[in-house]
Amino acid sequence: MKFARLGPVGHEVPVVVTADGVRSIAGLTTDLDAEFWESAGPDRVAAALAAGELPLVDDSGDLRIGAPIAKPGAIVCIGMNYAAHAAESGAEPPKTPVIFFKAPNTLAGPNDPVTIPRGSTKTDWEVELGVVIGKRASYLDSPAGSLDHVAGFVVANDLSEREFQLEVSGGQWSKGKIAAGFSPVGPWLVTPDEIEHQKLGLRSFVNGEPRQDSSTADQIFDVATVIHHLSQYMVLDPGDLIMTGTPEGVALSGRFPYLRPGDVVEIEIDGLGRQRQEYVAFEAGR
Repeated sequence: MKFARLGPVGHEVPVVVTADGVRSIAGLTTDLDAEFWESAGPDRVAAALAAGELPLVDDSGDLRIGAPIAKPGAIVCIGMNYAAHAAESGAEPPKTPVIFFKAPNTLAGPNDPVTIPRGSTKTDWEVELGVVIGKRASYLDSPAGSLDHVAGFVVANDLSEREFQLEVSGGQWSKGKIAAGFSPVGPWLVTPDEIEHQKLGLRSFVNGEPRQDSSTADQIFDVATVIHHLSQYMVLDPGDLIMTGTPEGVALSGRFPYLRPGDVVEIEIDGLGRQRQEYVAFEAGR
């Protein structure tokens, strides 16, 4: 199934995207949040679909697309998870997953405009496979059972301000990762039964020009390994989002300019949809 959230910021309505249209699931859940995943939400939606109980959203094409998850307790990111990206960053491929965190309030819709942070000269794009947790994961015994804890997969843009991240960081990356709107996610959450998540092409474009073009098959640490590893150090709760790293082709490589006001970034992952963001200058009070 494909789940989404449509409507104005803060007033999104949960829906399921089907072959015969977009259908509201507001009668089954208030949102695509932890409670939805903990209460067998997808099973309830499937049953309601089969019974013909879900109404069509007739104006779905006119509505803003929000992030397809609500209120994640944590956004956990994996750094340098593609060898070629590690190389373009001037680093050796890691021998164990590198992690950092983004604030939940960085979450944005896939097509929302992004404000370049005040003083930024090095805002960068990063197409990534996002993993949404559906069942609590803590001290998992092995990677073999990790995928049982996945609610679905999403397109994610792990936006970064490289000067903040690397030059004034104090040794941590978070300053370059936590600006408002720096985690566009969506358009949909796709359940695991619909895709082969380790065989997905992922691409990015800036002003229509290709930048990244790779496959999740090239990850150093696959999704199962990442979930198992994280579970040894933290509790992953339903609704949490893991961004699994970006391939080569970002501005940090030195091959491309950083983003400026007026630039348009598009990213896509096979089977998970496409995003489009226009980048705008910072204005006080906005």
